[in-house]
Amino acid sequence: MSGMFANTLAAAVALLVTFLLATSGAAAQVPAADAELVEAREALRRADKPKLAALRDRLLQTKHPLGQWADYWELASRLPQAAPEEVEPFFQRWPGTYVEDRLRNDWLLELGRRRDWPVFLKELPRFRMNDDREVQCYAQVAQAQTSQANPNPTAALAAWRAQREAGDGCTLLANQLREAGQLSTAELWQRLRQAVTLNRQRAARQTAQLLGAGADKTLDTLWDKPARFLTRLNQLDRNNQGPWGVLAVLRLAASEPAEAAEALEAPWAKTLRPEWAAAAWAGVARQGALRQWPESAGWADKALAWHVRAPAGQGVADESLGWMARAHLRETAQQPQTWARVAASINAMSGEAQAEPVWVYWKARAVMAQAVPSRVSATPEAPLPQAQALLQSIASPLHFYGQLALEDLGQKVPLPALAAPLRPEEREPVAALPGLQRALRLLDAGLRSEGQREWNFTLLGMDDRQLLAAAHLACEREVWDRCIAASERTQTEVDPGLRYPLAFQGEIAAAAQRARLDPALLLGLIRQESRFILQARSHVGASGLMQVMPPTARWTAKRIGMELAPNWREDRATNLALGTHYLRMVLDEFGGSLPLALSAYNAGPGRPRRWREGPVLEPAIWAETIPIHETRDYVKKVLSNMAVYAQRLDRTAAPPLKTLLGPVIGPRDPNAPEPNKDLP
Repeated sequence: MSGMFANTLAAAVALLVTFLLATSGAAAQVPAADAELVEAREALRRADKPKLAALRDRLLQTKHPLGQWADYWELASRLPQAAPEEVEPFFQRWPGTYVEDRLRNDWLLELGRRRDWPVFLKELPRFRMNDDREVQCYAQVAQAQTSQANPNPTAALAAWRAQREAGDGCTLLANQLREAGQLSTAELWQRLRQAVTLNRQRAARQTAQLLGAGADKTLDTLWDKPARFLTRLNQLDRNNQGPWGVLAVLRLAASEPAEAAEALEAPWAKTLRPEWAAAAWAGVARQGALRQWPESAGWADKALAWHVRAPAGQGVADESLGWMARAHLRETAQQPQTWARVAASINAMSGEAQAEPVWVYWKARAVMAQAVPSRVSATPEAPLPQAQALLQSIASPLHFYGQLALEDLGQKVPLPALAAPLRPEEREPVAALPGLQRALRLLDAGLRSEGQREWNFTLLGMDDRQLLAAAHLACEREVWDRCIAASERTQTEVDPGLRYPLAFQGEIAAAAQRARLDPALLLGLIRQESRFILQARSHVGASGLMQVMPPTARWTAKRIGMELAPNWREDRATNLALGTHYLRMVLDEFGGSLPLALSAYNAGPGRPRRWREGPVLEPAIWAETIPIHETRDYVKKVLSNMAVYAQRLDRTAAPPLKTLLGPVIGPRDPNAPEPNKDLP
C-alpha cells in the first residue's frame, strides 16, 4: 500500500487527505461508538491539528479498539517535525499492527529525507511490508554511506529502474551510481527513450539531468515542438544528433505518427545505432497501433529488424513490443503470414513478459497458425505439440486466457474442485484475529481505505486454509470485496463460491429479467465494477454496484421514465435498474456483441464505434487490441467472470467463453439502424 504515499511525509499526508476527500461521501451510516473516530479522520482532512490531537487523546483514554488509527493520523500529520523519542513509543504502543508498520514506512522515508542513515538502518529490518520502492532506494544509499562503499550495483539498479518517477531517494541513489561509474550513459539513454515513449515528462527530465551537459534543457526544447527541433537537427553536434533526433521523433509520434515515420527516412536516421533505430520505429509503431492504423504493422517490422541487431537488453521495451504484437494481430485475418511476426514480437520480449498468459496464448496461436500439417506429428519439434505445451501451461478456468487455452485444447472448462470444508478449529482462530476484527469495524464505520489496508496487512503470511477462513468470514459479513480479495490469494486450494460470490442473487436476477439480460453477465460485470460494494465510488464519480456515472444515470432515468431520487447512488434497486437498462441499450446499439457493449459500458459508446472500423477480426483479437488498457482489461475480465458465473448458476447449460465472445467484429452493417448519437 506504500504506493499511496509520496516520497516525503508532507506529501504522504497530503495524498492521504486527498483520498479521504474522495471517499468521505461514500461512507455508510457511522455506528455511534465510532463517531469520534470518524470525526478524528475529518479533523485530519481539514488539517485541524488541535482537534485531531484532542480526539486522539480521548479515544486512547477510553481504550477505543480503533484508537490506534487516531494515534497514527495525529503523529503522521506532524512527522517531519517529530523526534525519534516521539516515534519509538508509538511503535511500542502498537506492536505487530498495521499502523505500526505504516508509520515505520513513513518514518523511514522521513529518515531518508533527513539523511539519518544510522537510525534508518536500525529501523529498516523491522519494516514488515517492505514494499516501498523509495525506501528501497534509500536503503541502498544508506548501506553505501555507512560502509563507505559504492552501492551494490545489481540491487541498486533494480531499485532505480523500478521507479516510475524517481523521488528523493531514487534520485539520490542514481546520482551516487552515476558518480561511481555504475550507471552507464547507455542505461540512462535507454530509460530516457522509454520515459519519452510513455509521455512521462518528469521522469524523462530527471534522467536527462543525470546525463549532464545541459541535457535537461535540450529535452525541454524538443518536448513541446519536436517537429521544429527535427528541422534544426543538423545544427547539433553530430555525435548527439541521432539520440536527440530519436527523442524528437518519439515526441512527434505521440501526435503525428505518420510524420514521425517520414522523419525516420531522413539521412540523419540512416546512421543510427541499432538500439536507437529500434526504439524510434517501435515508438512510431506503438502510436500507430494505439490508433489501429494498418501502417503500424509495417513500422513494427522495421523496429523488429533493428531490434535483433541491438545489444542485449538495449532494444525495444516490453510495453512497445506488446503493441507491435497487437499491430500484427490485427493483420492476421487478411495476411496469415503475419502470424510469424506476431511470434517474432513476442520472442523479442523479456522472459518475464513472455511468461504472461496473454503472450503465451498468442504465441501458441502463432505456432498453430504456422504449423505444417504433414509435420504435425512427425517429430517432437513439430509446431503443434509446442503450441499444445504452451496452452497447457496457462490452462485455467479462472482467467480469460486460461479459459481460451482450455477451449483451444478441446477441453471443457469446469470450475476447480471445491476445497475441503473448513473445520471450526481452522475458522475460529482466523475470525478472532484482531487485525481482521479491526478491519471489519473500520469498514462498518465507512473508513474503507483504512479497513482495506488493515485487512490486507493481516493476510500477510497466511496459508491457503487461513485465507479461505478469512474469505469465509468476510462473505458471512457480506463484505464482498474483502471476501474476493482473500480468496484470490490462495494458490492450490480454491473455493469458487468465495472467489465468485452470488451476492444479491435474487435482486440481480430480477433486474436482469426486467432488462432482458443474462444474470451471469450482471454478476460478472458487478464483480469487476464494484466487487458488490454498494458504497463504491470511483475517482471520476461512478457510483454503486454498477458504477453508473451521474450523466448516464440522468439520461437513463429519463429514457425509462424513472424519477431520479437524491439517494440513487446508495439505493441498490435504483442503481441496478439504471445500470441494467443502460447495459441493455448499449447491447442493442452494438447488435448484441458483448465485447463491443462492455467496452461501451466502460469507455463510452463513441470509442468502440471507432474501434470496430477496420478489418474483420475474431473477437479475442479485437478485445486484445483495444487501445485503452483499462477497457481492454475490463472487457476480458467481465467476460471471464461471466463464464464462471454461468457455471455457478447452471453447470449444464453454461456457454463457453468463445460463445460469449460472439461472432467476428467488423465495421457496422450499412443496413443496420443508425447509431444512437445521444447514448452517453
